[in-house]
Amino acid sequence: MEFSELELDDRLLKVVDEQGFRRPTIVQQEVIPNALSGFDILADAPTGTGKTAAYVLPCLQHIIDFSNKKHSLSRILVLTPTRELALQVHEQVKLFSKYLPRVTSCTVIGGVDHEEQLPDLSQRTDIVIATPGRLLEYLKKKMFDIKGVEILVLDEADRMLDMGFYDDVVSISKSASRREQTFLFSATLEGNLLSKFANEVLENPVEIHVDSPRSEKKKIVQYKIFADSLEHKLQLLKNLLQNEKISKPIVFVKTRERLQELVQELDKAGIKFAYIRGEMDQSRRIAALEKFISNEVHILLATDVAARGIDVSDISHVINFDMPRSADIYVHRIGRTARAGRKGVAINLVEAHDVPVLGKIERYTGEKITLRVIEGLKAQNKMADFTKKKKKNDQARDEKIEGKEKHVKKRERDQKNKGKPDFLEKKRRKLLSQGLSPEEVEARLSVKS
Repeated sequence: MEFSELELDDRLLKVVDEQGFRRPTIVQQEVIPNALSGFDILADAPTGTGKTAAYVLPCLQHIIDFSNKKHSLSRILVLTPTRELALQVHEQVKLFSKYLPRVTSCTVIGGVDHEEQLPDLSQRTDIVIATPGRLLEYLKKKMFDIKGVEILVLDEADRMLDMGFYDDVVSISKSASRREQTFLFSATLEGNLLSKFANEVLENPVEIHVDSPRSEKKKIVQYKIFADSLEHKLQLLKNLLQNEKISKPIVFVKTRERLQELVQELDKAGIKFAYIRGEMDQSRRIAALEKFISNEVHILLATDVAARGIDVSDISHVINFDMPRSADIYVHRIGRTARAGRKGVAINLVEAHDVPVLGKIERYTGEKITLRVIEGLKAQNKMADFTKKKKKNDQARDEKIEGKEKHVKKRERDQKNKGKPDFLEKKRRKLLSQGLSPEEVEARLSVKS
């Protein structure tokens, strides 16, 4: 399928073509036609599958198709769990509305002075991208009205629920009571809470399930490099960051404290970078991201919380300085690379205590992570092989079960009946000799018993 087959306005197709996109991704193929037909959408789509364009394009098409419609202050409301994601979505809206000069958009997010956002909210703005907490502040103070919103988009709904926004989003949904459509996107549709939430906000939705195609997974080459200690891991990281082939990496750490340690070490080494972390002043976060996006610096350090919503298409590598605590977080991390048809690399710096989670990741993804060694920095300590231990435990358990199966309890009544004739079998043979079929024989015997 080509984008030209999706019944989008020529001005939207022009932008798509300029971006070098010829064929829509699977989620775009499924979502856009159903959205244009007026259906509610319930979709699960992994990171990097093109879901933002999947809802931005039909939203813009709606504005084009109903340009003469009398409308309120805002026509489209997009809710996102984080400020970073809201800013990324806003960039996509501005990109695709490039040839639609009358279409206006803004963000309503925390970390920005209330007064700074008021001008956008006091005049007609076609598309508002907001985080739930800050939007509710304006609604409760009656500084903004969303009753006339025509389409409500809930992006990364699972993240919003994880962050405790259930009641906030339901309240916002009720406030946008006159809407015509609702789009709900989530990385997964599993869980009772999400199901309950979807039932509250959607009406007869079209359900769309999109798995990462195998071809997409293979675009990310995964390596592991063993490290003896934190100091050794720092040496490995500095070596990697000075490698010209690693052109634009994100380095993930597990805590703000570890991030601060890394900031000091890289500063000493004279390596230029930007960093983002949780509870960081919004202006500083935006400045750091802009430096990275514009290639003023080529390295970004981030914690998992701060990195939510980052959507930069040319990230060459994801380096896990600290391994994540779970396999699903790992998948989210490495999904930052290999965007927009490019290939990517994930490099994992693994200490001894990381080996168990590494095994969980390999089982979760179904892929074996290749071991690599940096010349002159090879780990000296031997890593424990937990897979052998697991096999040994499994074997012992199987032998124990097998031993139980071999043990047969000797019952007194069995001993008493030993050698006596089997009357049921005798009756079965007699009935068969009378010309009855096996089915008829079993039916008679079961009735009598």
